[in-house]
Amino acid sequence: MTSFSFDKLVIFGVGLIGGSLARALRERAGAARVGRIVGVSRSRASAERARELGVVDEVAALDDDGELRAALAGADLVLLAAPVAQTLPLLRRIAQFLGTDTIVTDAGSTKSDVVAAARAALAERAAQFVPGHPIAGRESSGVEAALPDLYVGRNVVLCPLPENRAQDVARIEALWRVTGAIVSTMTHEQHDRVFASVSHLPHLLSFALVECILNAPDAALKFSFAAGGFRDFTRIAASSPEMWRDVCLANRHALVDELDCYVTVLARLRAAIVAEDGAALEAVFARSREARTQWQERGGQAAAPAGLAPK
Repeated sequence: MTSFSFDKLVIFGVGLIGGSLARALRERAGAARVGRIVGVSRSRASAERARELGVVDEVAALDDDGELRAALAGADLVLLAAPVAQTLPLLRRIAQFLGTDTIVTDAGSTKSDVVAAARAALAERAAQFVPGHPIAGRESSGVEAALPDLYVGRNVVLCPLPENRAQDVARIEALWRVTGAIVSTMTHEQHDRVFASVSHLPHLLSFALVECILNAPDAALKFSFAAGGFRDFTRIAASSPEMWRDVCLANRHALVDELDCYVTVLARLRAAIVAEDGAALEAVFARSREARTQWQERGGQAAAPAGLAPK
C-alpha cells in the first residue's frame, strides 16, 4: 500500500464519493499521517450527518464566508465531489480563499467541461487544479452509503493539464492509490469519448428502458414479472438523477455520437428480426458474447493502448 499523508483535506460534497474517500483515508492501512478532513455541503444537515458518522472532523457552510475561509486555510488538498454542473460555481466560490499551495481535484464524470470551468474560474491559477474521475459507485447515494473499500481495485483516471506541476499530479495519484485504486492518465478529450461509450450511454439506456415500461398501459403487469435480466440491465437506473442529468448535458456531443451508433445497431437488429434473419442475429450475439467474456476474464480491465496503462 502506498504511503500518503496530509494535514487538511476539504471535501465539497460528502456523499458516496467524497465520503468513501474520507473513510478510505481513515480506515485503510497505508495512510502514514491522516490530518483533518473538513466536509462542505449545500445542505448543512448532510454535512453534519457526515460528522456524526465520523466521516469528517469538521463541517463548513458553503454560503458562509467566515466558515469557508477557515475551512480552506492551510488546506493541502481540496476535492470537488459534487455534480459536474456545480464545478464552475464552486470554483468561483472558493477561488478567493485558496492558498497558493493548495491542490484542487475533482471526481466528475466528465472532464472537458470541468477543465473549461477551472480555467474560467481560476485563470492563471488553473495549474492548481488536477482533473480526476474515480470510476466507482453504487446504486445508493449519500454519506450513509460511503464505504472504505469502494475504490479498491477500481480505476481512477487523471487528466492532467499542461500547466500542472508534476509534483501536484503525483500527489493526487498518491491520494487515490492509497485507497487501493488503479490510477491511469489520459487527455480530457479522450476521457469524454471513452466514458460516453462505456458509462454515460449505458446509464442513459437503463433510464430509457424503465421510462419505456412506465409509459406502457400495462406497466404494472410488466414490472410484476420483471426478473434477473431487468434487474441487471436497470440496476444503474437507481443512480442519482441530478448527477446523470448533468453528465448527459456536459458530455452531450460525445454522448450523441455514441447514441447514434447504438441506434444504428438497433436498426440493424430490428431489420434482422423483421426479416427473420436468425443468422444475422446470432452473429451479432456471438461476437458480443465473446467480447464481453474476454473483458470479464481480464477482470473487467481493458488492454489499454500505449500511453493509457495504469500506474
